[in-house]
Amino acid sequence: MCQFDAAEFGRIAHDLGVTSTDLDELVRQGPHKIDELPQLLKALGIDEDAIARTQPLVLRDLERVCALCRHKSECDHDLADGSVAEHYQAYCANKVTLDALGDDVHTSPSTARH
Repeated sequence: MCQFDAAEFGRIAHDLGVTSTDLDELVRQGPHKIDELPQLLKALGIDEDAIARTQPLVLRDLERVCALCRHKSECDHDLADGSVAEHYQAYCANKVTLDALGDDVHTSPSTARH
């Protein structure tokens, strides 16, 4: 793995729109740290593809917040037992963003994935 000095690492973080601390944490977490997000969006009836098309920066922020989440065990449990839509608001740091997305990005019955 390539090593960067602090200044270069800071520039990379800035280019990505995150802090150096967050970038370091994201790198250490690995590529599967946001596996819950697509499942949560689906459980809430939110169309991930629509967000990616119309609000890509919002999706990136959802991913960043999810990757840095300290409540993975609660989320994983609720996803497994099918209760995440009822419980995510108690612990999910993306709650405000998810609630603000509104009806514009909800899955229509004809486009719902099964």
